[in-house]
Amino acid sequence: MMEEKIEQKQETETQQAPRPKTVFSGVQPSGKLTLGNYLGAMGNWVALQEENRCIFSVVDLHSITVRQEPAALRRQTLEVLAQYIACGIDPEKSLLFIQSHVSAHAELSWVLNCYTMFGELSRMTQFKDKSKTHADNVNAGLFTYPVLMASDILLYQTDFVPVGQDQKQHVEIARDIAERFNGIYGNVFTVPEPRIAGTGARIMSLADPTKKMSKSDKNQNAFVLLMDKPEDIMRKFKRAVTDSGSEVRRGEGKHGVNNLIAIYSAAAGCTPEETEERFAGKGYGDFKKAVGEAVVEVLRPVREKTEDLLNNKDYLEKVYTQGAENASRIARRTLEKVYKKVGFIKKPF
Repeated sequence: MMEEKIEQKQETETQQAPRPKTVFSGVQPSGKLTLGNYLGAMGNWVALQEENRCIFSVVDLHSITVRQEPAALRRQTLEVLAQYIACGIDPEKSLLFIQSHVSAHAELSWVLNCYTMFGELSRMTQFKDKSKTHADNVNAGLFTYPVLMASDILLYQTDFVPVGQDQKQHVEIARDIAERFNGIYGNVFTVPEPRIAGTGARIMSLADPTKKMSKSDKNQNAFVLLMDKPEDIMRKFKRAVTDSGSEVRRGEGKHGVNNLIAIYSAAAGCTPEETEERFAGKGYGDFKKAVGEAVVEVLRPVREKTEDLLNNKDYLEKVYTQGAENASRIARRTLEKVYKKVGFIKKPF
């Protein structure tokens, strides 16, 4: 059924106007997913799948730029897949697969490496940051992984990529690569656009709200995991950094309160202005308790659904097998076009 839907959507691209927009995004399985992943990315993807051709991947190839324990990586890959579905990604509406199961990603990445400039990659801020964090393992994959990310996007003729502000640079280099290749060989790739989400697009650390919430933070109270127990979530928000004031209102330099207002607004489904109105005259203690409770309730069904799915490995295998088959079919079309353009002989099988 999923295969037929993907094929039908592709056929309409040339028969109907306007065609469904293609969306691509992915999450690494290199650790536990956080509240920031959910409110800033996965939660926003659910609405996109209603009117777009959505393609979502567990991007495990990207994760090995940092050393991984093999058994843990396999377990985390299934956990991320389950959390995709638990967050509302419907395998009957969206294409969902594991990146390493579609070899075209790695194949296109090599070709595009040859159309990407060294200087472009050396300016990528994430390479600089990870080089400092993992100074003992500054490998070539860490340097060139933006090209693999570009391949992920360009393989599916992606129209737009939902990203946070900190990931916009990676979409920009994908655009540069696509435009350079198209300039040489004609209209081969769709040039993708970044789509920056609104409320909840950038969730900050609870311990240091000047930094993005990250599962790699050494302070366990700095982040909330999707699978955290309610009591752990409440404890973390109780300890969340605010400021020396007492009014629940956004303001310049009020990083902690600004972050909590953003989290509450996203979790409770209201605007920041409405959040300020609700807590007018109340102190930080009451507010942090309310934020914790809102997050507990929004994550409860995600946690319970994930646990159920992880106990049904056969279903997960069916999802990622069918997803890889459909993704491979779409990706192969683009790869064959690229191979023909650069002068490779078409393989006879």
